[in-house]
Amino acid sequence: MAKTMHENKPAPGKGKPKPSAAGAARKNALSPRIENRRAHHDYHVLEKWEAGIALVGSEVKSARQGRVQLAGSFAIVRGGKVTLMGCHIEEYEQANQFNHDPTRNRSLLLHKREILRIAQHMAKQPGTTLIPLAIYFQRGYAKVLLALAIGKAKFDKRQDIKQREAKRAMDRALKRR
Repeated sequence: MAKTMHENKPAPGKGKPKPSAAGAARKNALSPRIENRRAHHDYHVLEKWEAGIALVGSEVKSARQGRVQLAGSFAIVRGGKVTLMGCHIEEYEQANQFNHDPTRNRSLLLHKREILRIAQHMAKQPGTTLIPLAIYFQRGYAKVLLALAIGKAKFDKRQDIKQREAKRAMDRALKRR
């Protein structure tokens, strides 16, 4: 049976239907979440913040392909602004002469009150560092998960490894039952 023209039109005042949650999840699945795996091994994470990151077009395309290295990167608060340093975003091959510098310092986008709070935490506790835990895309915008962290001593790292191995052994023992 053929459809008439008025059957395909949306209801008056409704406009375009909103995408479902499954559709949004599929779209986010296309963009990888780049994790800083060494962060939890090398640092005690005290507090976390989500910040936007100012990228140029070729950086966005390269980040969507997952070509980002967060190891060794950190953020600093200077002059009321937060800057991500040491983050390596590979050049986008198709951008040719309009490509970006892979190791340039990138501006992080936070509210002024968040920046002040981060600066206060860092001033109050000596030895703290701002490190990126992950870069991901949310509703089309690049985001960075920042963490205020204190470096672990070698003893702490060994203790974490022992705890992890003990947990695995317990899980294996429970699984055999």
